[in-house]
Amino acid sequence: MADADRNVVVAEPGKVAIRDVEAEPVRPGTFRVETVFTGISAGTELSYLKGTNPYLGSTWNAELGLFEPGATASPYPVERLGYMEVGRVVASRTAAVPEGGMVAMTYGHRTAYLGDPLVDRVVPLPADLDPMLGVYAAHMGPICANGLLHAAADLAHGDVRGLGDGVRGRRVAVVGAGVVALLTAALARHHGAASVVVVDPTPARRAVAAALGFEVLDPDGAEDPAVVMKTRWRHAAGDRGADVVFQCRGQAFALQLALRLLRPQGTVVDLAFYQAGADAVRLGEEFHHNGLSLRCAQIGRVPRGLAHAWDRDRLSAETIDLLRSPSGALLRTHVVSAVVPFESAPELLTDLADRKRQELQVILRV
Repeated sequence: MADADRNVVVAEPGKVAIRDVEAEPVRPGTFRVETVFTGISAGTELSYLKGTNPYLGSTWNAELGLFEPGATASPYPVERLGYMEVGRVVASRTAAVPEGGMVAMTYGHRTAYLGDPLVDRVVPLPADLDPMLGVYAAHMGPICANGLLHAAADLAHGDVRGLGDGVRGRRVAVVGAGVVALLTAALARHHGAASVVVVDPTPARRAVAAALGFEVLDPDGAEDPAVVMKTRWRHAAGDRGADVVFQCRGQAFALQLALRLLRPQGTVVDLAFYQAGADAVRLGEEFHHNGLSLRCAQIGRVPRGLAHAWDRDRLSAETIDLLRSPSGALLRTHVVSAVVPFESAPELLTDLADRKRQELQVILRV
């Protein structure tokens, strides 16, 4: 196809392809961005490849906030896969997005895109930021920053002045050592947490967390991390454990562990994407006896009452602030585990879904 862009598509469960799509002309009010990097979100994207995403088996009723039986909300083929794109604006017919700049967006794995600033969120990237780190600026980083914002709202009862209000001077545990967990841990440290401990059963991921400078614990090790943390972190008699726990691994055992790490009346801020049942979550144990709270912090919602002051652009700005700090270079070195050509996407995604390949953060280079 002449004048075509290329797009990564999940044609059906287990089948990924790259398809040509006709390149749209730049019309008044629009701009064209050519992709430089696009990051893979293993949890969300592989759920479409495996057929486990809840949108594939039911309809989301946005008005009622319910998944309901019926026609699938996202039938195959899934043609917009991914949300971590960095590109250069090569043509523009809108003053809102000047030509030549590097931007972060969420248009999926494709080689180019026709954007509309009235529809698409565009995050300009500063010239001194490694553009590869820009894959976190539009969506992934704000997901993690929103976790800290929920912790702040929980502690400050809505009077949030800064992203560090929920972690500054506090003892923080992070369950999981995937990308979301490591970015969240880095944000907590960046905003003044007194201690940050990362708990994960995967040796390779614990090694990355340690390389980033975090203390790590193995939930399958000789000592129970909850006992270790509650022995060390004493607030008062009968009051031990983490001030706040960020739960970032989408498995029931991880949520149960997060609850066990908390001090009485503490809060788990949950950023995980669960795709199965939750039999391992024992709500009659620590959750009940310690009067704990569980808050879901997904990017679609900031804490109630904070939307005016804390929109997604502000969360992107907080992300860029982190990425421009010394933590940014560490994240680039240790979290980005592979950079592969765009054309390798079908084989790569299939291997990840089949567990033939293990990666932390893969970035497609166009």
